[in-house]
Amino acid sequence: MPKVALYNQAGSQVGEIELSDAVFGIEPNNNVLFDAIIMQRATRRQGTHKVKNRSEVSGGGRKPWRQKGTGRARQGSIRSPQWRGGGIVFGPTPRSYSFKLPKKVRRLAIKSALSTKVLGNDVVVLENLTIEAPKTKDMVQVLNALSLNKKVLIVTADADQTIELSARNIPGVTVVDANGVNVLDVMNHDKMVITKEAAEKVGEVLA
Repeated sequence: MPKVALYNQAGSQVGEIELSDAVFGIEPNNNVLFDAIIMQRATRRQGTHKVKNRSEVSGGGRKPWRQKGTGRARQGSIRSPQWRGGGIVFGPTPRSYSFKLPKKVRRLAIKSALSTKVLGNDVVVLENLTIEAPKTKDMVQVLNALSLNKKVLIVTADADQTIELSARNIPGVTVVDANGVNVLDVMNHDKMVITKEAAEKVGEVLA
């Protein structure tokens, strides 16, 4: 089982904690990690791009000139794709980019992401994380005590609005609860701060 240091909010080490070997100690599968990140990013795309085809652009109701006798090529509408101001052929239209991966693959991906952070010594386990009132200053103090000045993902056992509000205005800091841990957030941040309770909860759920 991987062992990591256990800290308090003041930044002092108070012991060690053993993390679940089946969740935090596997050999990361980079191919699955890549697929999971692509899936999440694709799901977040709005897909609202839109062009007008020849039936949607305005004008062009009248035939430009008669069919025969002019010496010019026959034309049915000035809004055909070959005309300036005409419709667009094969342009993007609204669509969903989302796709799904098998459940076992998604589970392996999040385990691989968490194990990658442990292997890189990028996981900081806190004995507890409590902030009495929503204050950005208090959260900054905690991060400074832990010498964290990069992009940080904070994982709590349960949704905590006080912590979320305290971290909301800090650039590069994201707060999720144990049930919301995902591959994209884990890999998109340099460090992961997780409470002891949240680490145990994640280990139980994903093991």
